[in-house]
Parts: sequence; C-alpha cells; structure tokens
Amino acid sequence: MIRSLTRLSLLAATASVLVPFYAILAASLQPQDNLSPGLAWPSDPQWHNYVDAWSTGGFADLMRSSLIIALGVVPLALVLATLAGYGLAMMRLAVRGPIFALLMLGLALPYESIVIPLYYDLKSIGLLNTYWAVILPLIGAFMPFGVFWMRSHFESLPPELTEAAEMDGASSRQILREVLLPTARPALTTLGLLYFMWAWNQFLLALILIQDPAMRTAPSGLGKFIQAYGRNIPLLSAGTIIVIVPVVILYLFFQRHFVKGILSGAIK
Repeated sequence: MIRSLTRLSLLAATASVLVPFYAILAASLQPQDNLSPGLAWPSDPQWHNYVDAWSTGGFADLMRSSLIIALGVVPLALVLATLAGYGLAMMRLAVRGPIFALLMLGLALPYESIVIPLYYDLKSIGLLNTYWAVILPLIGAFMPFGVFWMRSHFESLPPELTEAAEMDGASSRQILREVLLPTARPALTTLGLLYFMWAWNQFLLALILIQDPAMRTAPSGLGKFIQAYGRNIPLLSAGTIIVIVPVVILYLFFQRHFVKGILSGAIK
C-alpha cells in the first residue's frame, strides 16, 4: 500500500512538471493567430515561431547577458561559500555561532527589501547599468544558502580525516585543498547548478539595476517581450522555451552529479 502511494505521488509530481512543459511546447508550434492553443499537438508545427521570437525579442543579447552574469556569479560565489563553510565548520572560532546565525538571517531577507537601497548605493559608486550591478548583489544574496550547504557538508565528514592530516603537519589550506575538496565534488556541483539556475533566472534585480534593455537577463527581457506581444500565445511560448532550454540542458548534462549531491546531503 505504501509503495503504491509512493509511486502515485511520484507519478503526480512528474506529471505536474511534464504536462505544463508539454503545453508550452505544443503552444509554441501553433499558428500565431491561434489565441487558445490548448494541449493538442499541431498537425503542422510552425518551427519558424522560434526564429521569429529569437529575432523579435532580441534574445541573442539577452541570453549573452544572462550567461555573463551567471558565469560571473557562480565561480566567485562557490569559492566564497566554500571558504566560509570550511571556516565555520572546521576552525575553532569564538564567534562562529553568531556569524553563522547572522548569515542564516539572510535566508529570510527578500529581494524586494534591498532593491531600492542597492539602486542608490550602486549609483553612488558608478556601477549602475553594468553587469557588476547584478553580479555583486547576487553573490551576497547567495552566500547564506551556500555557506549553510558547504558547512553542512564539511561537518558531515569524519573528523579522523582532518585529524590525520593535522598530525602529518598539514596546514589549514592544505587540509582544505588536498583532503576536503576532493570529497566535496558532488556538493559543489549541486551548489553550482543551483547558483547558475538562480542567476540565469534573475528578473527583478536585472530589471531595476540595468537600464540598457540589451544588457538585461533573458527572463527580464522575456517580461518586456510579454508586454509587447501579450496576445500572441505561440510567439510567447516560443520565447519561454528559448529562455528555459539552457538550464534544462545544463541540468541534464550534470544530472547524476546533481542527484548524487542532493541524496548525499539528505543521507548525511
């Protein structure tokens, strides 16, 4: 009975993801004058909708901007989260508890509460309307979760690993680089994928902090695209598919590492 309920729950969860994706894909291939595509697969798929959406919405510039922002955020955020997680997990610091508690407060901080102060701060130092205006705030916003993730991973490792290295005379840097990091590959891969997805899907910060439409992220550009072509459902669906495809491809490529990292954290 329990096994059957588990299978039904998994099937329902799968359907809740695949059915909307199928609906968007089917709608993107309908004639552009079809205002209510439904779930039926078109008899004559209009693949040129993707070409029209790509050129009309300027997605080449938008996706390049999303990629620049994501590649600027992910490496720096991973390095900082790893160093902070290692320090809070392994080093004997008197203020380790308060620092970690302060970081965890950041998980409850909504983007909406910091956008206006960020706008004026970045304007005062000349970073407004640049990629750094989004990259730097995102790194800071991602730190609480990243530090929590890496701290949990390092704390779950057997203490004998670091104790043996310390007895051999290894420094803190050598312990991190040669002992702990090799074990952290699944955790780092999972965290990197999450960071990339969150940075790629960034909407609000890019919309407010970058005024140049060509420098905005793909999701924020899609928002403007929807305002301009709100009645053209097939064209909007094609634009949506264009925006989400890179994340789907990246997830499928790193799927095993992602699942391994999630399951490893859950088991530990």
